Formats: sequence, structure tokens, C-alpha cells
Amino acid sequence: MKDQNNIHNDQYLAQWIEGLISDSELKKLVSEEEFTTLFNMREKLNTYIELQQPLDSIFDSIKNKIGLKSKPRKVKWNWALAIAAIIVLCLSLVTLLNPNDRVFETGFGEQKLIALADGTEVILNAKSSITYNESDWEEERTLNLVGEAYFKVKKGSTFTVNTQRGSVEVLGTEFNVNVKDELLEVVCYEGSVLVSQYGKKTTLKSNDNIRKVNGNNIETWTSSLSRPNWVDGESTYKSMPLKYVILALENQYNIKFETDLIDNSMLFSGSFTHTNLEIALQTVFGALEIHYYEKEKNVVTLTSN
Repeated sequence: MKDQNNIHNDQYLAQWIEGLISDSELKKLVSEEEFTTLFNMREKLNTYIELQQPLDSIFDSIKNKIGLKSKPRKVKWNWALAIAAIIVLCLSLVTLLNPNDRVFETGFGEQKLIALADGTEVILNAKSSITYNESDWEEERTLNLVGEAYFKVKKGSTFTVNTQRGSVEVLGTEFNVNVKDELLEVVCYEGSVLVSQYGKKTTLKSNDNIRKVNGNNIETWTSSLSRPNWVDGESTYKSMPLKYVILALENQYNIKFETDLIDNSMLFSGSFTHTNLEIALQTVFGALEIHYYEKEKNVVTLTSN
């Protein structure tokens, strides 16, 4: 982690585990590789909590029946701090404990083509990363994704993409996965994929799209694209909350938006180019009648009419 944040790292991680700060806020404090490790740990932690809750309910019910009063629990925050401290320690040992882990990541406005050992091709979109264990790859084709990637999977054993919002399983196909904060979007271009999220499984066939965002109901639709437009330098959206379009603009152009004066939950349908910032801004914010101006270098303020 960044040296200048070391004093507060355990506090930040505890707040993140508690849900007091968002994924995007934590990303500013740690590297992409560390964030990948952290959200995998959090998923395991959340699983434990879910398993523990029924036991807590049963215990409270028994106490009520025998006349015991339940005292307010004060251990959750301290427990989160302890977990955070363990995570900090684990991060310092990641290199030693996982010498065969491979990490690929992209910067602002960058795309990267990656060829895996089995011939699978992965194209990473801007500010994204994948992590996998190279030594176990032939036996278990599993990787972790942060951000967005397009996969062309060679046929073989089950291929699994784990994200902080769910997982995608295939045998051999082409598909796109986009995960940011509360968003999980999967598009199948060839073959079929199995999307698993919070215990619910959905099978997608060619041209099927699925999206779950901000705790809303799952959305599904079909399209005729043969691969995602972003591979060819253009991001395309259908009724996407503006928050995620803004994140994509930030990742493509290495800029920051100030959004306090607008409603970033409004929906955007359309595309923006990756090659011309001014055209991209006009395309997105002009359609929504949002004004924008550069407050300082690489910082754009958004205001509504």
C-alpha cells in the first residue's frame, strides 16, 4: 500500500468492510493488485457472516424464551478492525505465499491483450486487472477480475471468472464482464456462460446480456454485436446509471469529475469515443443537458440546468 497512508490503513480497511466507504474510495488508497486481494478476502468474510447470522438468530430466540435480555453487541467494529489488521499483514506476505500468482493490469486509457497458457485470449479495458495462479492453471482455470475484460476462452475444463459481485463460468466461449462498485454486467457473444451472484444462477446464450446494479432487479436483454464496442475504441451503454458512465470516462481519459451538483443516477443510452475527450464530453453530457467546465487541470465540474 501507499506509504503515506500506512498510519490509517487499518482504519480505512475496517470502514470498507463495514460499508462506510465505497470500493471506489478504497481503490484510491491501494494498488489494483492489492484491491483484487482485498475484495476476495471480503467475499470470504461476507460468506462467513451470512453463515453466522442464522446461528445468532437462533441464539437470540433461545435467550428470549428463557427470559434473558440480549445486550447490544459491541464486537462488530472491533472484529472488523482485527480483520483489517490481519488483511494488512497478509498483504505484506502475498508475494511470499503466492509466488506463482500472475497479475496483469492496465492504466488510464489503456487496453492490453493477454494470452493465457491454454490459448485463451483476454483483452483488458482501462484501469482493470486480472490475477491467477499460473502453476494451477491446467487443473483449475480460475482468475480474478477487477474492472472490465473481454474473454475468448479455449475449450477445455471449466473456466471461471471471479469478481466482487459474482462469478462467470464457461467451457469455451466469448463474453464480456464489467464490474464496478455495485455493477455487474455480463454479455455472451458466443457459446454460453453461467453467471452466479448471491446464490442465484443465470445461464446466458449467444447475444444475451445480464446486468444487476445498485441492488435493483436483474435486467436481461439481447443484442446483435459480435464483440464489445470498447475493444474498437468506443464505449456503448443502454440505460446505464450515469455514475458508471462517468467512471468509464475517468478511466479512459485520466480525469476526475466533480458530481455533487448533478443527479448521477439518471440513465444514459448511447456511446462515447476513446480518442477525443471534448467529443466524448459533448456526447454524454449534451444528451443529458448537463453543463461541464474544467475547474483545474484534469478536473471537470458538472452542473445541471
